[in-house]
Amino acid sequence: MGKKSKSDIEALCGGLPEELCVQLGAEQQFVKIKVEKRKFGKEVTIIEGLDPTVYNLKKAASALKSRLATGGTV
Repeated sequence: MGKKSKSDIEALCGGLPEELCVQLGAEQQFVKIKVEKRKFGKEVTIIEGLDPTVYNLKKAASALKSRLATGGTV
């Protein structure tokens, strides 16, 4: 998934300013958080549905890892 071009954003927003359109996109996201059991009974938390055009996923993962004192990858 790459960044959306300016014409893509304008087409989706119907003429709204880009900042407002990005904010609307962030508010309308559906994020799933699930826990899966992996090998040897280890549990893994998976977060799905964050739009990489709205959120900096590496920065969000870094903040979560430091806040929750855990490891993780993007």
